Amino acid sequence: MTRKLLRALVFVSLAFWFLLVVVPVVWLVYSSFKTNEAIFADPWRPPLSPAEVSVDNYARAWSKSHVGGYFLNSVVTVSSALFGTLLLSAMAAYGLARLRVKGRRVIYYLFVAGMIVPTALTLAPLFELLRSLSLLNSLTGLALVYVAFSIPFSLLMLYGFFSSLPEEVREAAIVDGATEWQTFWHVFLPMARPGLVTVAIFNFLGLWNEYLLALVTLIEPEKQTLQLGIANMVVSMNYRSDWGTLLATMVLAMLPVLVLYAALHKRVVEGMILGAVKG
Repeated sequence: MTRKLLRALVFVSLAFWFLLVVVPVVWLVYSSFKTNEAIFADPWRPPLSPAEVSVDNYARAWSKSHVGGYFLNSVVTVSSALFGTLLLSAMAAYGLARLRVKGRRVIYYLFVAGMIVPTALTLAPLFELLRSLSLLNSLTGLALVYVAFSIPFSLLMLYGFFSSLPEEVREAAIVDGATEWQTFWHVFLPMARPGLVTVAIFNFLGLWNEYLLALVTLIEPEKQTLQLGIANMVVSMNYRSDWGTLLATMVLAMLPVLVLYAALHKRVVEGMILGAVKG
């Protein structure tokens, strides 16, 4: 009886959580195809006929609201940051996990300690640093900032993967004449692919939705990312009510995250299981 009651409670909790997450997303999607008049007339009613469905909101969002430019800026910045983060984190994790470097545990903990530093405390020195390096108001500067903030978490994840891989493989590669770099690049890096995919997805979710660092780093509107563009649209809503365009913009911002996770969610679960950090 107790087990059945527990299962019923778990089922009800999951059903409630499902409704709490899915219903707003469904409402957001079908409302993005409605006109402003239809949204104000009945916000919850979906378009019931093809005549009530319109893609004008997406056209206005992409062109008149400059979402296309914001979207491209986010793609360029996040993809560059992901590449740099994965490369540097994988190299550091391999070195700390496999090479007999003196003080490697101290170095590892120093890297991981970067996760406890509040982002807000770094904004003022970060602004001055980027300005002194002529990287302020630059997508390159923002990408480098993203790499710096993403490395601690990525190193923590990848360290567990490289620690769990068999040492015999590395010894066999060295016996065959491979250098340490060749062993890392051609042997261990392909074996750690589940971990790399997991780290890439988690970093993508965080960086794609990042707002505060982009707000401090980017000044000119044409260089701003998608999240800043959405914030600008929300501010402009005080002067003109174009909720359809705003909802369409939010769908466009949400779409890459949903597509990526739907395509690779099995890899995420596999990566989390295989990447348990060894003590």
